[in-house]
Amino acid sequence: MKSALTPSRQFVVFMDYGKFLYEKSKSSKEQKKKQKVIQVKEIKFRPGTDEGDYQVKLRSLIRFLEDGDKAKITLRFRGREMAHQQIGMEVLNRVKDDLVELAVVESFPTKIEGRQMIMVLAPKKKQ
Repeated sequence: MKSALTPSRQFVVFMDYGKFLYEKSKSSKEQKKKQKVIQVKEIKFRPGTDEGDYQVKLRSLIRFLEDGDKAKITLRFRGREMAHQQIGMEVLNRVKDDLVELAVVESFPTKIEGRQMIMVLAPKKKQ
């Protein structure tokens, strides 16, 4: 490696290239440790989900959001449930209202996609 304090005075510093690569990889590993990888966790609901099951799933959603992960809520319809899509919208609105202080809605379904509705929640930024 060549270095120069002034153009007239140059000097050469010998370095261990293996040590240089080791230090570089070590610093990149430290940077990766400090990063937070955001995952998308999924919870599946049905229009007929009872109160007890709803509360268990809601606790899981709260845990996901507090950990900093996004949450994907999938509402699946089967058979005759397809005729009562407003019940599904009520379930999604209830989830949204219950998590209003923890999460922001990233995408809310306007219509049904196949046999399911999908809503994505992201955790609110901490002040």
